[in-house]
Amino acid sequence: MLFSIWLIGCTVTEVRNNAVKTVVIRPGSQTLMGGDNRYTLVGRLSVHNMQQRFSATINWRHHANEDQIHFFSPLGQTIARIEQGVTGVRLVTAEPAFYQAENVEQLTQEVLGWMLPLSGLHCWVRGMHFPLTIAELDLDRNGRIVAIRQDGWEIQYSAFFPMKVGMLELPKSLELGRHNLKIKLMIDRWLDVSD
Repeated sequence: MLFSIWLIGCTVTEVRNNAVKTVVIRPGSQTLMGGDNRYTLVGRLSVHNMQQRFSATINWRHHANEDQIHFFSPLGQTIARIEQGVTGVRLVTAEPAFYQAENVEQLTQEVLGWMLPLSGLHCWVRGMHFPLTIAELDLDRNGRIVAIRQDGWEIQYSAFFPMKVGMLELPKSLELGRHNLKIKLMIDRWLDVSD
């Protein structure tokens, strides 16, 4: 009797990786997201690697093939701004110093000391795999993705926002890992989400 009362008072928390099925998705077996594919997210980012630790508030606006990512200090000062478009990538630091490259991964590695995998992250952040490369997806009992392994990265999802009618169930917390690099993203708000 005491045991059953104790069980009723407990809340069940979701196990971090409660996968019941792993699926391998080949490139081109699914198409890119339709529509104009835009969103804005506001959250917190922390990065840990062998050389450094970095944390910031993040404001990321994505529209089709363009991205604007702002990193802010705890006091609201701009640490860095990344702009990606058809002409390449530009990173501006607080000094201000300006840097350019062909891709975000190379630029963030050179300037910030850690790689931001934007080519896949724009899909992973929405709880989906990037459809142009092979991916392994771990699915839970409800068919929701709880982990993705793709392009040398492992992405773990630990929390989702409540599902809204006609919309994807969007991640609230995800962690990316590759070698000695860990990137954790806690999303506080999703704005202007469209497929």
